[in-house]
Amino acid sequence: VQRSTLAIASLSVQFTQNNTKMKSVSIIAAAAIMLASSVNAASNDPRECEVCMKVMQDVRDTLSKADQKDKPKIEAALAAQCAKDTLSARERKICYYIDPIKRDVAHPFSLGMPVDRLCKRINKSNSEICGVKFPVKTENLEKKDLTKLRVKQLKSILLDRGVECKGCVEKEEFIKMVQDTEHLAGSDEF
Repeated sequence: VQRSTLAIASLSVQFTQNNTKMKSVSIIAAAAIMLASSVNAASNDPRECEVCMKVMQDVRDTLSKADQKDKPKIEAALAAQCAKDTLSARERKICYYIDPIKRDVAHPFSLGMPVDRLCKRINKSNSEICGVKFPVKTENLEKKDLTKLRVKQLKSILLDRGVECKGCVEKEEFIKMVQDTEHLAGSDEF
């Protein structure tokens, strides 16, 4: 009887230890899932890598199907695209970042990788590539349209204009600053 009582006691201790381990494992798994979902939510920005994707799509459009698999021709097409005078300042900035890594860009390009995945891949070698975004168009926006924007977007507009809204706390203050700096919206130069 003593042995069976002792065996039951040791089993209950092992069960409690295993239960504690399972709880800690489940807590760690839940934390990992939450972290992964927050990373995915942050990377779902529709404007992420937009300038890079445009430049890469323009390069892809200039190449024939056969040339899209030839790395030297892809590198030449990248150089030709970046040499155009009609590029905006942001597109020239992407070309500045891509020029030293043309060969690294040509390989996944030649495999037919979609431009969004291509830009995210080369963003690993230079994290500023996906940070370049086109300016938010604000001409012909009325106050009611600006109120629909998030504060983050309003801050982005002000940043593109080179203006800092010191002391701005409320959304209305950011909207007023965007309206007051409308005259600065026309330039795309850095």
